[in-house]
Amino acid sequence: MLKLAKLPDRTPIKITLTVTPDLARALGDYTIIYNRSYGEKAEMADLLPAMLDAFLASDRAFAKARKDGEGGS
Repeated sequence: MLKLAKLPDRTPIKITLTVTPDLARALGDYTIIYNRSYGEKAEMADLLPAMLDAFLASDRAFAKARKDGEGGS
């Protein structure tokens, strides 16, 4: 058996999201500040998955509930 386990499904899934105007402005500002900070040209759509992943990873109540089998997957 290899030390590295089989990779999970990494097929991208497109999700359409509608946000408030205030959130859209904040996300736009975040993208500008991110690009300025790192000298990159990332688009908002590039940053959103990482932002959501970081948010979910930092939510301890979510992690506990998911571990306890309360999630759907």
